[in-house]
Amino acid sequence: MSAQLTHPTIKDGWFREISDTMWPGQAITLRVEKILHHEKSKYQDVLIFKSTNYGNVLVLDNVIQATERDEFAYQEMITHLAMNSHPNPKRVLVIGGGDGGVLREVVKHECVEEAWLCDIDEAVIRLSKEYLPDMAASYSHPKVKTHIGDGFQFLRDYQNSFDVIITDSSDPEGPAETLFQKAYFELLNSALTSNGVITTQAENIWLHLPIIKDLKKACSEVFPVAEYAYTTIPTYPSGQIGFMVCSKDAKVDVKKPLREKSDEKEVELYRYYNKQIHEASFVLPTWAAKELEL
Repeated sequence: MSAQLTHPTIKDGWFREISDTMWPGQAITLRVEKILHHEKSKYQDVLIFKSTNYGNVLVLDNVIQATERDEFAYQEMITHLAMNSHPNPKRVLVIGGGDGGVLREVVKHECVEEAWLCDIDEAVIRLSKEYLPDMAASYSHPKVKTHIGDGFQFLRDYQNSFDVIITDSSDPEGPAETLFQKAYFELLNSALTSNGVITTQAENIWLHLPIIKDLKKACSEVFPVAEYAYTTIPTYPSGQIGFMVCSKDAKVDVKKPLREKSDEKEVELYRYYNKQIHEASFVLPTWAAKELEL
């Protein structure tokens, strides 16, 4: 009989997400039904457990990346804010996002001809296929192509290639730190077609306003349009996560969807995103909006 799995973040049947640098003085805890898998990949600590109330949970370097119960709030918003800010996205690239959730949303757009995913860690893809099947089902889609490797090098190899690029990154510590710097956005810009659009994970106004301010400044120096939006999601720190949405086309207002589906079609395709929430997600509380006025 195999030994029962353990993990330093799990004690007395509870997972604890604690970070003294990214969210000091607070934590999120989830009750654990069973640890399903734990391994140290080449790049990070990968933990998957079954929770009592949020289904299976993917944890990278002790930080929750996705839970089966609420992942759609993040995946839909980071994807469709970008996709619906482009008139006709045919080639789309996801950097990171090895769980497959963003890919799942990208291929809901019939105009897409090719959906690429570039993730540095094969372990995330492999384990998501096993433990997060609703998200990773997208890997079997005929339009999807996968590249295991460094996102920076991939972007250098594919100049002027993509209509939309979505960066589904972890927090700006360790491997993902460079994905929050101006040089990365310059590389994204050069990999986009003439009216290309990006979204990138952009942290939380309650916890990371200085990071967001720097991020918006960097994006604004590279793109003529750079706006911050957010979504609600219970298992991310303080229940929110934000995105930078940027366009190479100065005439595009990313705060309003360029393409819309009928109300009936939205209900069929999406659980969180809709045309009203697209616009509402850019409306910030007064104190945050004031801080982000550049």
